[in-house]
Amino acid sequence: MTALAHEAPEMTSGSDLDELLWQAWKAMELPEGLRAEIVEGFIEVSPTGRFSHGKVSNQLRQALILYLASESRPYAVNNDMNVIHGRKVWIPDAFVSPEDDDEFVTEDGLGLDARCVGLIVEVVSPGHDGTQRDRFRKRRAYARAGIPVYVLIDAYDDHGVVTLLTDPRPDEATYSCENRVSYGTELTIPEGPAKGFVIGETITGPPRNA
Repeated sequence: MTALAHEAPEMTSGSDLDELLWQAWKAMELPEGLRAEIVEGFIEVSPTGRFSHGKVSNQLRQALILYLASESRPYAVNNDMNVIHGRKVWIPDAFVSPEDDDEFVTEDGLGLDARCVGLIVEVVSPGHDGTQRDRFRKRRAYARAGIPVYVLIDAYDDHGVVTLLTDPRPDEATYSCENRVSYGTELTIPEGPAKGFVIGETITGPPRNA
């Protein structure tokens, strides 16, 4: 999906920039089918994903829900919900947080505090804006927030790659550990509430020819 990015004026910086973007984001009234996030000094407005994006996202969420239920783990799989870290806002394709999440709802009721999120998965969107956002800007943002596990399902990286990022370093805005596998190769979540969950062909589809 493509995105329209809106940046605050250059003379505004630091906490003032964060607050300006936050107030602008809260005041936005978007038509159905659009969503807005605050990522690295931008308000990014993007449309609902195309069919292939939605299919992979749905398959992932359904598999995660079944897995957590089978393991009797007290966690929920969410999407289409704001994850908030300070004055930053994200709407991941899927994330795992406690079922009993009342204590993590932000005071204004706009979303869940990022500190309760154990896993985020993004299905990478096509086009330059989509790939840059999920592969780089959100990767840095999630690391800064200390999200323990970030997974990218990327059909546009070398004919299909799943990337697992763990061990966030917030001060460096990076993840220390990275594991990449091609579509068709199973990847297992190594830690957190979804530990042991496998991402494979049933979610991504089969390997793709070069």
